Amino acid sequence: MSLQTENPQLGASGAASTRVIAQTSSQIWIRRLTLLAPLWTLLALAIFFAIASPSFSRPNNLSNILTQVATLAIFGTGMTFVLLTGEIDLSIAAIAGLAGMVAAQVHLALELPEPIPTIAALGTATLLGLVSGIVSTRFHIPTFMTTLAMSLIAAGLNIYLSKGRTLTDIPPIAETLGSGRIGGEDGFRVIIVIAVVTLLIGYLILRYTRFGRYIYMTGANRSAARLVGVNTDLILILVLTICGFTAGLAGIVSMGRLGSAQPQGVDDFLIDTIGAVVLGGTALTGGRGGILQTVIGLLLYGTLRNGLDNMPWIDIYLKQFITGVVLLSALVVNLLFSGKRARDKT
Repeated sequence: MSLQTENPQLGASGAASTRVIAQTSSQIWIRRLTLLAPLWTLLALAIFFAIASPSFSRPNNLSNILTQVATLAIFGTGMTFVLLTGEIDLSIAAIAGLAGMVAAQVHLALELPEPIPTIAALGTATLLGLVSGIVSTRFHIPTFMTTLAMSLIAAGLNIYLSKGRTLTDIPPIAETLGSGRIGGEDGFRVIIVIAVVTLLIGYLILRYTRFGRYIYMTGANRSAARLVGVNTDLILILVLTICGFTAGLAGIVSMGRLGSAQPQGVDDFLIDTIGAVVLGGTALTGGRGGILQTVIGLLLYGTLRNGLDNMPWIDIYLKQFITGVVLLSALVVNLLFSGKRARDKT
């Protein structure tokens, strides 16, 4: 007869450990699938539009998609920095319009040679972003309100400088950046190169610099970031300044692409930029996302817009509605998962 003892506590503990490991593994897979959800959505849309419309997958149309999202990519780089801190900038469209008008006025009225008009435009846009950051941090005003007021200021200055007129005499640099090609008429568009370089610089900053880590820390938990010595006010000022600069650059590129400086900013740029960044997976609550997610969001947004345009059987008056429904769905999913992650951490 053999004597066999069993420790019930050890058995319960082992079972509990197994359950914890299983739950942890399932959570990891859920988070991985969540991060890849925008990519799967992009692939699904691309396949659907390629089947539904033969013209969608043609090389010329693919180039058109990249060109259409190039300006948004420049806007989106700065907006990604801001959203990662849990803040928002509502002034980018108005600042872009003002930057284009400043460059055109310096070129036309003052007759100053390049690159002075471009530098003046970028300097103006960067200064407005800096002011928004200083006012928000110094007086503890939410960036939603600060940048909304800055949007009105920039739009008012634009109308004052232009006197309501559209200027078609634009600086040569803007024309080259917006409409130029590398390698002749059939060459690669310069605007795409500018967008790629801007996104690449933004990626390197967020991925490999201390400043980039501080941005994520500020967005994830601002109080904790302060406790470990991060100057969160300075981080917020810098990201709004960067967003102002990218808005100015996008304004110059947009002016060159349109061939004119407009007396009013294009409000669609604001909605499209936020929509594209959020579609990619950057959380509105801050601390999650990045440039790679923004790239996926840009391609997703451009594919959706272009694909709908290539499907003539869809009512033209429904296309904006469909785009809005997709954007709203992405916002809901984004907020739900960001909230779930916060509860998991707690």
